[in-house]
Amino acid sequence: MRKFLLSIYYIFFYNLPNSRYLPLFSKLRCWYLSKVLKVLVSDSKNRIENRVYISDAAKISIGKNVRINENVFIQSAVIGNNVMIAPNTAILSSTHSYERLDIPMVEQEDIFGMPPVIKGDVWIGRNVVIKPGVVIGQGAIVGACSLVTKDVPDFAIVGGVPAKIIKYRKNKADEG
Repeated sequence: MRKFLLSIYYIFFYNLPNSRYLPLFSKLRCWYLSKVLKVLVSDSKNRIENRVYISDAAKISIGKNVRINENVFIQSAVIGNNVMIAPNTAILSSTHSYERLDIPMVEQEDIFGMPPVIKGDVWIGRNVVIKPGVVIGQGAIVGACSLVTKDVPDFAIVGGVPAKIIKYRKNKADEG
């Protein structure tokens, strides 16, 4: 049944135009993802744009007040509340084995079941790749074009390939 429901998503909702043309398109996608596929917490502030790939939807959980822009690829993940994900981001939960030299890598087993966790109030920049099993901490910012291979601490700003800590966000009240 899940494959049938995903087929409907990909045939109809996936390709609806961006909500900048008509906000109804995002609302329709959010309705389908929350009420039918049950991967998104229903919230009037959610925005899901066109061409968001959600794999088999069995191991995806997306919170409230989430903005996911176009062309985002999600294999599986736990995404908290108040998260912004910019276009062309890839969130990966599987990888290929490559340890054996006696057989080609393409014939070695895939490793599944390592969904990344993106905690609340996180901003993921454009063209970011998040590797399997990574935890992105509360309030973190991941700069555009970064490759996240390791956990990101709470309130850290990271960037680069591989992503490294640039600095930490500060509370304006603490700067006084």
